[in-house]
Amino acid sequence: MATDTVLSETIETGECCEAVACCAPGPVLGMAVETAETLAQLFKAISSPVRVQMLDILSRHAGEVCVCDIENQFDLSQPTISHHLGVLRKAGLVQSEQRGLWAFYYVRPAALERVQGWLAGIAPSK
Repeated sequence: MATDTVLSETIETGECCEAVACCAPGPVLGMAVETAETLAQLFKAISSPVRVQMLDILSRHAGEVCVCDIENQFDLSQPTISHHLGVLRKAGLVQSEQRGLWAFYYVRPAALERVQGWLAGIAPSK
């Protein structure tokens, strides 16, 4: 029997821990499934360079930005722009307000703070 197989079987049966206290207490989940799903949805939403650029535009402008001004920044069709903004809206990163024919978008700071807080929590200490 190969050494790797013997080692795997020993670890799986727990025999390695009976003779010697070689293993520290195992890791414990520190995050609820719902929280993990929410964060994963946020990360999926910002996994596109176009959506990251859109968030950058919105975060650098105080208040709201007209969708027409966002469209002017990209060489993309209007339906594609709407799709990307919809993904950001569904993830809760941005909100919009309809004014006549135009929608005005703005960043939801609480959503960005949540992502920032989680990333800060996993960053290694100096």
